Amino acid sequence: MRSAVAAAAVLAAALLAAGCGGDDPEADQAAAGAFGGAGADSLSAESLGVGGAVASVAGITVVGTGSVATTPDTASWSFGVQTSADTASAALAANSEAMEKVVAALRDAGISRDDLQTEQVSVWPRTRDDGFAIVGYDASNTVRATIRDLDRAGGIVDAAVAAGANQVYGPSLTVSDAEAQYHAALDAAFDDARARAEAIAEKAGVTLGAPVAIIESGGGAPIPYYGEAMAEAADVAVEPGTQEVGASLTVTFAIG
Repeated sequence: MRSAVAAAAVLAAALLAAGCGGDDPEADQAAAGAFGGAGADSLSAESLGVGGAVASVAGITVVGTGSVATTPDTASWSFGVQTSADTASAALAANSEAMEKVVAALRDAGISRDDLQTEQVSVWPRTRDDGFAIVGYDASNTVRATIRDLDRAGGIVDAAVAAGANQVYGPSLTVSDAEAQYHAALDAAFDDARARAEAIAEKAGVTLGAPVAIIESGGGAPIPYYGEAMAEAADVAVEPGTQEVGASLTVTFAIG
């Protein structure tokens, strides 16, 4: 059948080149008749494309999803100090001195310098109730600490508060090996895609072949869970819980 279609296409091209390029209506009609009579009903959009190229390959396209459950092992906390003074420079100086004590306490508690990052430094005026007369200035400084041992999180928070931190936010819980977890989710997504395609192929009565196209549709690192920081507690408890790392693949399998 394929050779017959190819012969028909060659014959049609020759006839069209000979007849359709001129002004002879009878030649044009003969060429069209030759094209239609040589198995034209066997030519389709799947076998011929624009310019005569092959347009598509038969296959089964499915979307597979996968996920893995993981336990966060890293927590980030933000510790801030707010101070007040008559002038902006005095408020900022007092704030810097207070923050130095908080940072020193965090370092003494085992937080490395690489895991400490200043997030924000602010100075703003305080006014009377009328909103115009300035009566002083407030300054704020916030540092973010990454805690890689959750069992020590409570003691570290207590140390920061005892050193003068009067603003505490967190924790933001994450997974340190998120990339490896995502690769595991990708494996599960591909297995799910193959299972779906096999079910469709069995129903259709065809044989499933190798994948011919794979598109990564989404997914990535888990979204951090934000809990509450009970800074006034004597011993802050941190329960990491679990997180889902998900992945999605669009896969096209050849069929036989």
